[in-house]
Amino acid sequence: MKYLASLVLVLPLSACDQKPPPGARTQNTAATVTAAASIDPPSPSASASSAPPVVASAPIADPHDVPKGDGKYHELTWRFEDTKVGDMSVVVVVPENADDAHKLPVVIAMHGQGEALKGPKKGARGWVDDYWLPKALRRLHAPPLNDRDFRGRADEGRLAKLNERLATEPYHGVIVVCPYTPYRILKGERAFTDANLLADFLVDELIPKIYAETPAIGTPATTGVDGVSLGGRASVLVGLARPEAFGALGALQPAFDVQDAERLAKRAKAAREKNPKLTIRLLTSDGDYYLDSTKAISKAMAEVGVDNTLDVVPGDHSYDFNRGPGVYELLFFHDRALRREPVL
Repeated sequence: MKYLASLVLVLPLSACDQKPPPGARTQNTAATVTAAASIDPPSPSASASSAPPVVASAPIADPHDVPKGDGKYHELTWRFEDTKVGDMSVVVVVPENADDAHKLPVVIAMHGQGEALKGPKKGARGWVDDYWLPKALRRLHAPPLNDRDFRGRADEGRLAKLNERLATEPYHGVIVVCPYTPYRILKGERAFTDANLLADFLVDELIPKIYAETPAIGTPATTGVDGVSLGGRASVLVGLARPEAFGALGALQPAFDVQDAERLAKRAKAAREKNPKLTIRLLTSDGDYYLDSTKAISKAMAEVGVDNTLDVVPGDHSYDFNRGPGVYELLFFHDRALRREPVL
C-alpha cells in the first residue's frame, strides 16, 4: 500500500545538558570479517514505551544461512565520550570493495529497544549481531532471495520484483553506520524535543567523521537515515529535525502512536521545505504493533503535501522480522534511493 501525492524514538541522561568539548574524543578499532549469520541469541525486549514485548526467536542452524557469494567487509568501532547523548559507540560496516576510487553512499541504521537496553558497546552491534546484517549482505550479492531469507515472511509478488531488480541491476552496496540508539531520551513525550540532541550528534559529529575516515561519497544527497522500531522512531525524529543532512529518510515499524501523526506531518512539511529532494519511506507489516500509527503518519504527511511511500509487508514485530524483511528492505531501499534509482 502506498500514498503518493503532492503531498512521499525515562529518565534523562546525565550528560544530556552538558555540551561536549570541541572535537569529542573517540577511540577506533578495526577488523576485517566475512559476512555470516550470527548465532548469538536475542534478548527479549519491548519495542517502545508501552509496546508488548518483542517476540524473540532463537536462531535456527540452517546451511542456507551461509550462502555462497560476495560479502566481505571492514568493520570499524568508534567510541565517543561526553557527547550530548552520553557515551556513544558506533559500529561501521564498510564493504571491502569500497575505496577512494569506488566510493559509496552511507546509511545510518538505528536498532530497537532490546539492544538499547544492553548499553552502548553491545547495543551498537544490534544490526550486525542480532539482525543478521552480515548474512543479508552476502545474500544480496548472491540472488535470488527466497522466502527462507525472509524468515517465512515474504510477499511473493514483492520478492519477485526485488529479485528481478537484482538480476538486472545488482546490489551496489552502501556503508552501514550503526550508532547506539539511546533509549532514555527517545521514550515518551520528551523524545519530541530530546531527539534533537541525537540529531545534533549524528549530523555535527558522526557524519563528518564518516566522510573523513571512510570511502563515503560524502554528500547529504548520498546519506540516509533509517531504523527499526525504537530506531525507526529515532530516524523519523532525526531526519525531520535535520533534513538538510540527508537524501533519504526511512523507518521500519517506527514506534509511534496514532496521535503523533499530525505533529509529525507538520515537521515533515517543514523538513521538505528545507530539503525538497528528501525521499521519505515508511514500512510496516500486517502484524506490526505500529501498523495503524504508521499508516496514520503516512496519510497525515500526504494530507499536508508531503509525498512519501508507505509499504505494508507480511510479518510480525519480532527479531525474525528484523532478520528477514527488515534488513533486506533497509539495504535495498537505500542502495537505490541514495543513487536516485527506482526502488520497489
